[in-house]
Amino acid sequence: MENLYIALVDTPGLFAGIIRRVIQKDYVHVVLSLDEKLGEAYSVGRRNPFIPFLAGFEREEAGRIVRKFPQAKYRIVRMSCSAQQKQAIAEQLQACYQRRFCYHYCILGLPFLLLQKPFYQKGHYTCSSFVAKLLEENGMPLFGKHFSLVTPGDFYDLEEPELLYEGLLREYGYEDGKQYVPVYKTA
Repeated sequence: MENLYIALVDTPGLFAGIIRRVIQKDYVHVVLSLDEKLGEAYSVGRRNPFIPFLAGFEREEAGRIVRKFPQAKYRIVRMSCSAQQKQAIAEQLQACYQRRFCYHYCILGLPFLLLQKPFYQKGHYTCSSFVAKLLEENGMPLFGKHFSLVTPGDFYDLEEPELLYEGLLREYGYEDGKQYVPVYKTA
């Protein structure tokens, strides 16, 4: 068996505050990582943590996030998968990264999400819908609903994943946004 890592993120900001109120959870962003160090982590979100209005598919860089949001809280869970699933997901993530400017945040889908009506616009995702679709396409249907209706709260409520860490990102393996130092604790 292999592992995938899901990071649920609580960062400050107006848009995050709106999402937080709607889903009624602290963690409003979903990141999929191939390793527990979050060294190879991807999401649909801010292309640059310093500019909230430019969003699409990106590789997350924890050091940049810590510098911009030193109080960012993360809830990191580990979930098992087969070696074939992990390899296929890794290949899809690399292909998406190569075409990252073809992916955008699904602003038009947000009202449909609130109304619980499936909506898909090609190449447009929320952070949670992208991860849900990717997992589903690789034999890991976790939610029993259309991927466009999956919210960060749905990931928070999953039963199978093992909680590795909950607390400040800067305390999870990154010292001043640089070197990885394993730290396992719950806050």
